[in-house]
Amino acid sequence: MPYAAAGQVIGLLGGSFDPAHAGHAHITTEALKRFGLDRVWWLVSPGNPLKTRGPEPLDKRMDRAREVMRHPRVEITDIESQLGTRYTAQTLARLRRLYPNVRFVWLMGADNMAQLHQWQDWRGIMETVPIGVLARPGQRISARMSRAAGLYAPYRIPGRFSHLLGLADAPAWCFINVPMNDASSTAIRARGGWSAQAG
Repeated sequence: MPYAAAGQVIGLLGGSFDPAHAGHAHITTEALKRFGLDRVWWLVSPGNPLKTRGPEPLDKRMDRAREVMRHPRVEITDIESQLGTRYTAQTLARLRRLYPNVRFVWLMGADNMAQLHQWQDWRGIMETVPIGVLARPGQRISARMSRAAGLYAPYRIPGRFSHLLGLADAPAWCFINVPMNDASSTAIRARGGWSAQAG
């Protein structure tokens, strides 16, 4: 398990990273700059419960993630595999027990905010940790109009105060527009640029 000092603010970016790409690295560095984070942990998941197709093997995805994201304040982890958790809500509950003096911020692209209401215990997620939402191409409007955004509108931190997100108590969320990088794992797979690579 990664190390975190008491009082640190750790951003968590979860996903299958199938494969990791420059867009993931881009939103990670933006999150570090904008949300008042000390570090970011990538949580490379064993699989995505919302996707029917299984991902490439975990060790292959971890290796690719380490190639793509090289930053002294970012750690690539397989925490969910180690903990045996399958859903974000479960992972957050376990991490909060393991690191009681660390503040966590869940990070997601705007496309995930648009479908957050489909996640298991999504309200529990919103009410457990602050959430940083980073705009991605074509998803700004759907994220802002999402069920989660509507229900938790009173708890939205304006983008100009995004640096306060890491110190906020949940429920709290912040939506920021970042310079766009439209890299997509789906597009990379469709081009044969991932599964065809040597593992």
